[in-house]
Amino acid sequence: MTDDASGLTLVSLTGTRYRFDPGALSLEFLTTGGPGPVGRRYEALHRPADLAAWLALSRLRLDPARVEVDPQELATARRLRDALWRLACARTGGRPPSDDPADFDATPADLATLNEVAAGAPLVPELTAEGSRRWALPARGGQALATIARDAVDLFSGPYAGRIRECGAHNCHLVFVDTSRPGQRRWCSMERCGNRHKVRSLRARRTED
Repeated sequence: MTDDASGLTLVSLTGTRYRFDPGALSLEFLTTGGPGPVGRRYEALHRPADLAAWLALSRLRLDPARVEVDPQELATARRLRDALWRLACARTGGRPPSDDPADFDATPADLATLNEVAAGAPLVPELTAEGSRRWALPARGGQALATIARDAVDLFSGPYAGRIRECGAHNCHLVFVDTSRPGQRRWCSMERCGNRHKVRSLRARRTED
């Protein structure tokens, strides 16, 4: 899995801003939208430039001015993302609400999409004079997608495959991989769902008292 320092600032439907780190680049990509009404509500990839802009916010931290994305790569991005949603739901056993249950049923076509994109040329890593890693630019959107797909292959086949989870809140469907040593992560973010659970628990105890 791509393990650069990461975390996205998300905004809930009520306007609350919170930090979310799903633990893997490929799961980070799921925040751009997806199948079903919830995915369409949060759809972020409308134009090729939207993919370049998201790559700048992701843990890849690519300069959007140096990433070229064409309409075909944008279509591939959405196809890969939707396939990753279904493959992740197959792992977690959960699924976001949808009018069509098949929206989140993983199929052989989803696996084929993942492998097809992963077979493309990925981003090229470089070592800086300071000893850190960066990605060689300029680059194509397709290279970033291949890197995302390869991250998913590593995740789904690696030691943390059994720790891919859906947030424990009943009305939150964000997916993350629990890479903590105890393996007890329940919430997408302690700032949001974890804190709301604490507040509800405290109110329930006060009511009982």
